[in-house]
Amino acid sequence: MSEIPSDLDGLRRRIDEIDDQLQDLLIERLEIVASVAAHKRGTGAIAAHQPAREAEIIRRLVRRNKDAFPAATLIRMWRELLAATVRLQSSFAVAVYAPPQALGYWDLARDHYGSHTPMVPYRSPSQVIGAVMDGQAAVGVLPMPAEDDPDPWWRHLLSTDGNAPRVIARLPFGARGNARPDGADALAIGCDIEQPTGQDRTFIATENAPDISRARLVSALSDLGFTCTFIALCEHADSVNTLIEIDGFVPTGDPRLDSFQAQLGKSLYRLLRFGSYAVPLAPTTFSTAKTAGRAAVMVGATAGAKG
Repeated sequence: MSEIPSDLDGLRRRIDEIDDQLQDLLIERLEIVASVAAHKRGTGAIAAHQPAREAEIIRRLVRRNKDAFPAATLIRMWRELLAATVRLQSSFAVAVYAPPQALGYWDLARDHYGSHTPMVPYRSPSQVIGAVMDGQAAVGVLPMPAEDDPDPWWRHLLSTDGNAPRVIARLPFGARGNARPDGADALAIGCDIEQPTGQDRTFIATENAPDISRARLVSALSDLGFTCTFIALCEHADSVNTLIEIDGFVPTGDPRLDSFQAQLGKSLYRLLRFGSYAVPLAPTTFSTAKTAGRAAVMVGATAGAKG
């Protein structure tokens, strides 16, 4: 066995010291989380799972990373940490739409909610919705809505009940990792309180008369200062359900929603806010060229120091 150079031995000892410091900080973080959880239980109104807060944490860490560490790996590590802290605070399980032909949604859910979080696969969106509504799961993971779906899952959640599940996140928030390619992006539904993060999208849903066109809906919203980023329609015999995605965080009491309803008058039977999500990180965040360039600089600097 070849002898280990003294400088390498010293570097390994330093790595061990850093690992100890990291572990100590993790323990300290968990102690603070326990204090936060006790405060939440005292108020009785703050859920352990906070999607907006988690998005803000990830974005902040990626900004300060400055390409020193692969962003996708950084996010993966923190997603596991965030998932673990949620489980420490409360019972938390995830229902996932994962039929045999679309197991990629399971991968997205696992990467986002943690490899040790209890997850149950379901073959249909209605089963996922049922699991969340019955309290068997805190979160449900469902396919991103499509424009041409004749029976979209979202229309089964158009309820005026304030406790009904709503959209709370979009997956993946970071890189896709090793997710199987048979699944597109996904939406997560739940009953968590929504909060703005500064970069958000909001869903509203309508039930309206068939004579209201897609163009009229988009025009009316545009006149009120809204930017539509997606719209899907589901036609019935005497009405149409419409799901509209709007750029930005639109709270329930936004007066522009009342103005929108007034513009369409009796032709708009129902208008519901359908949740929101923090906009995922841009693909450029995970550019391999950036990471490789940074790594080359670090290796070169180390070699220069030894020389």
